[in-house]
Formats: sequence, C-alpha cells, structure tokens
Amino acid sequence: MRDWLPFLGLPLWAWLFVFPTVLALACLAAPEPTGRLLRPLQRVFDRFYLLSGVLASVFMVTILLLIVAQMIARWSSLTFPGSTEYAGYAMAATSFLALAHALTRGAHIRVSIFLNMSPRFGLWLDAVAMWIAAVTATYFARFAIKTNIMSEMLNDRTQGQDFVPEWLLSFFAMFATSPADWGKLWAETGSDWVYTPVWLPQLPMSIGTILLALALWDYLCRLLVTRRASINSEAVE
Repeated sequence: MRDWLPFLGLPLWAWLFVFPTVLALACLAAPEPTGRLLRPLQRVFDRFYLLSGVLASVFMVTILLLIVAQMIARWSSLTFPGSTEYAGYAMAATSFLALAHALTRGAHIRVSIFLNMSPRFGLWLDAVAMWIAAVTATYFARFAIKTNIMSEMLNDRTQGQDFVPEWLLSFFAMFATSPADWGKLWAETGSDWVYTPVWLPQLPMSIGTILLALALWDYLCRLLVTRRASINSEAVE
C-alpha cells in the first residue's frame, strides 16, 4: 500500500477500510443509537441505488437502439462508424451501474446453504461474508478510480472509429476543475468531434464500483443494527 497517499492527515486505506470497519463495530456494539444516526443517510443511499438502476436500464435501452440503428444503416447502405464501440460502452455501463441496485434487490447470486443452518450462526457468517465483500469491492473501486486517472494522464484514446463531441469532454472536466477555471475551459472548447478518451467509458465502471462498495458497507451496518438480513430476493410468481 505504498501508493495509498495520505488524505486529511491519514493514509487513504484508513479512510476506506478502517473507519467503515469501526462504524460496523459500532453498529454491533450499540445498534439503537447508530441505527438512528445512520437512518437518514441510508434513505439517501437508497435513492442513489435506485438512480443507478434507472441509469443502467437507460443504457440497456441504448444498446437496443444502437442495434436497431445498425440494422437500419445496413438496410439503407449507410455507414454508422463507431456503433460497435458505442454498444460496448453501453453494455459496460449497464453492467457496472446495475451492481448496487441488483445487490439491494437480492439479484446477485448468493450461496446460502450455510446461512440456513441456524439463524444465529447464519447471522454472523453473513456479516463476515459481507465485510469481506465490502473490503474487496472498496479495493476494486479504489483501483477503478486510479485507472480513470491514469487514462486521463496518458491521454489514452480509443482505437476504434467512435468519436464524441468536444463539449461533452469539457462538461465532465468541470467536475475535476475549479469553478474559477470554468470560463477558460469553455472558451477553449471547440465544436469538433474527437476520438473518445478511454477515461470517458471508464467512468461508469468507477461509479458502479463505488456504489457497490457503499452498498455493501451500508447493508453490513443494517445487518448489524437490525440483526437480520436486509437483502431479500424478489420472488417471481
């Protein structure tokens, strides 16, 4: 962990792993006060999970529209450059943005044979498994963000035929620049189409993994507060 730089006086790994674990232990030791403290935040998190699911469905519909556009272009003897790359980006966005929402709906595959052996044993086994999953997802999210940063630093561009408008890149660049520099940023933005920078289709991966890690820590705390699993599969009649 040599490259886990300090943040606000502490190493980044302490903020990402130690503090959430301490919070989970606080939920275990004092469930009622920590539950009241976390409940407003959990309602906000639930909206984020739902929003990510909605965005995932939008990208899924986008895949369908791209396929239809490809068919129409082929029938009309027209070219649709970059359509395959756009469909791949939409598929990746669908997969990663749906992770947190699918977790909260019990759509992930979970082997529950040991959890059903006894309620008391299953509770602690579920908590340990969820803690391991939360640590793993947090580690994955950290390096997903690092991948975004490295792609931007190297100015890595797609090797396909897909292009994006320059104003779209400036829009996302606003979130990484000071508001005082926004005027200069847009003044230097042209109306051309440029090769897609790799960090742009990587953004849904980072967002999705962050939400998944947040959901796992969140539902671990809910499990320790209520002493029962909050992730239930939706039965389909």
